Amino acid sequence: MPLPKESHTTELKKSLAQLDDSLKSVCAFLNHKGGTVYFGVANDGEIRGLDVSDRTLRKISQQIHARIKPEITPELREIKEKGKSIIELKISEGNNKPYFLNGVAYKRIGTENRIIPPDELRRIILEQRQTKWDEETCEGATLTDIDAEKVQWFLRKATFERRLEIDPAISVKEALERIGLLKENKLTNAAILLFGKKPQRFFMQSEVRCARFKGTEPLEFIDMKVFAGTVIDQREDAVEFVKEHIKLHAKIIETERVERWEYPLEALREALTNALCHRDYELSSNVQVRIFDDRIEVWGCGPLPQPLTVEDLRTKHDSILRNPLIGECFFLIKFIEQWGTGTNRIIRECLNYDLPEPLFEEAAGNLVVTFRKSKFTEEYLKQLSLNERQMNALNHLKANEKITRKEYSSLFNCSTRTAFNDLQEMMDKRIVKRKGKGKYTYYEMA
Repeated sequence: MPLPKESHTTELKKSLAQLDDSLKSVCAFLNHKGGTVYFGVANDGEIRGLDVSDRTLRKISQQIHARIKPEITPELREIKEKGKSIIELKISEGNNKPYFLNGVAYKRIGTENRIIPPDELRRIILEQRQTKWDEETCEGATLTDIDAEKVQWFLRKATFERRLEIDPAISVKEALERIGLLKENKLTNAAILLFGKKPQRFFMQSEVRCARFKGTEPLEFIDMKVFAGTVIDQREDAVEFVKEHIKLHAKIIETERVERWEYPLEALREALTNALCHRDYELSSNVQVRIFDDRIEVWGCGPLPQPLTVEDLRTKHDSILRNPLIGECFFLIKFIEQWGTGTNRIIRECLNYDLPEPLFEEAAGNLVVTFRKSKFTEEYLKQLSLNERQMNALNHLKANEKITRKEYSSLFNCSTRTAFNDLQEMMDKRIVKRKGKGKYTYYEMA
């Protein structure tokens, strides 16, 4: 059996003298996605072997039972590899997170076991409780706090999008009961966020902050707005703000005028929807949209729900809802699909727009989605080895959309032959493409 290298799911220990350290890995695997510890294997994968007996296996098991809480039953066995005995300790992802080793909780990051900080520990505990935050009752809220017109709009849209069989003319109380937002005659937090007249009276943090910054750093505002209201309203308000601060290009294709925004609006709308649906509403921070000269960032509140990682977002993954009631209502009006495909659609939209894949990362404990304006990033351009004229031409194209050979020659004080050669090389590297014929020939970004 070929043994894997050390990774986020594999730990190698050359001897049982490292048992204490290996228990940190056991604890970290329980709090992550599970993993395997091999005893008798060096870090470089060399099989050292062990003298294995029932007493040896029992000792490991007893240490796990005594020192890791809540208690678990590990899968422990002796296996033969290259004629030598090694011990395989398999750990499944825990169902009762968080797990503690001697009162300390660990998590797995790469090949390291790190102590889980208090704020993250609190989040894990909250995520494990049976009642989600959006399902809890909103203290002090009554039906008079609900906007009846918004409920009716929702029912009409859900009927159209998902064939929801609820008459929009029924009472607000019955409608909320039917869609699960009224529990024992009390409004849930989700009901207020979705249909409240003034949701911020109950949840001040439930706002979206949008800003257009000067340049590429969050230092100087050009414009800034804070959107309150329901999470449904905030979604479109934020998109409209973005549209005010990005360009709308128009091109004539054959005889038809075609308009296109700098960024794919559907991808931005999807990222905003995810941020509003999956945010941790117990945090005091807000969802944010930050617009810069070269990118747009959508900041959610809180990290991804366990056990998702940012790497999972680029592949097929389960839909894990931090706020299931909000998620179900977003599904009914076709804001989300609940198949874990939202991030895949974001990526596809950007690639279809000839933009680079968006970045998914966690920053300061928050999930951030970054849409980049150009596929010609600084790292990518370094690989192309462009000369100074070509780099300046690229900047000219970003600002003016097209350039001719004559303009190139005039702008960069070179011969038309040099201009032709430079532009031909940029075509070969798929930076620009040639359009038009004869004296009407020009070049634009590929």
